[in-house]
Amino acid sequence: MLVLVAPGQGAQTPGFLTPWLELPGAADRVAAWSDAIGLDLAHYGTQADADAIRDTAVAQPLLVAAGILSATALGAVTPGAVAGHSVGEFTAAAFAGVLDDTAALTLVRKRGLAMAEAAAITETGMSALLGGDPEVSVAHLQKLGLTPANINGAGQIVAAGTREQLAALSEDKPEGVRKVVALQVAGAFHTHHMAPAVETLATAAKEVTPADPTVAYVSNKDGRTVASGAEILDRLVGQVANPVRWDLCMETFKELGVTAIVEVSPGGTLVGLAKRALPGVRTLALKSPDDLDAAREIISETVTPAADAAGA
Repeated sequence: MLVLVAPGQGAQTPGFLTPWLELPGAADRVAAWSDAIGLDLAHYGTQADADAIRDTAVAQPLLVAAGILSATALGAVTPGAVAGHSVGEFTAAAFAGVLDDTAALTLVRKRGLAMAEAAAITETGMSALLGGDPEVSVAHLQKLGLTPANINGAGQIVAAGTREQLAALSEDKPEGVRKVVALQVAGAFHTHHMAPAVETLATAAKEVTPADPTVAYVSNKDGRTVASGAEILDRLVGQVANPVRWDLCMETFKELGVTAIVEVSPGGTLVGLAKRALPGVRTLALKSPDDLDAAREIISETVTPAADAAGA
């Protein structure tokens, strides 16, 4: 059973969109999306530096655009399930037919702008904790006033809060944590600091009519599969200020019988987690179009339960 996953903010690097724009029709699609959302995605994905694409209002639509482009390049694929980490949930919603591409990008653009505005109120950020016991780490973070914003599984938790709180964490790591790594994001996402953005996104979401997903959609709120497009849209709104439970998503993948995971561009982070948490599952990250043939090979060898039942 194939699961198609989409990464969240922080996965972007300067120029990462360049090779994808060389695919037939890709530049025209990106130009149309850019016009629709008022942001030159091609410029930011090919020429902008790391600081420019670190901007939340830029990074989020850029990631969703890249995810949709790279998934489309795979050809006709019907995964057994889809999921996304943080803003990657919008990419997953597009995969599943809950939102059309333009609607997904329009909402994400508004999300990014609202989150950037919320992040400007207080200087905040996020840091990854590598290693340690999750329960011990969560208790320690709460003691420091930090939020466990991403519980990613495979021994990784991401803490979010003010710069002062994160500095205190660097000096006082939880027992068993090997390393604390500052993330290249511009705010304390998935925390109470993002509450103002929730209201803005909720207003924007009223203009969208979602469809029910065509494949299993795994929500990173709690790892549940959600079959209602309206509920998925509600979760996309609330997710802005709530923790990401990627650990629970991976547990659901396992329960569904996952045998392969393909992570769309700019892939790498989520397959890294899967390699540690889901041993034996084949994984591949679409870092560039050079990875497409290998991904198609994995897909051709992967039979989803639905396909198996149809064949029977």
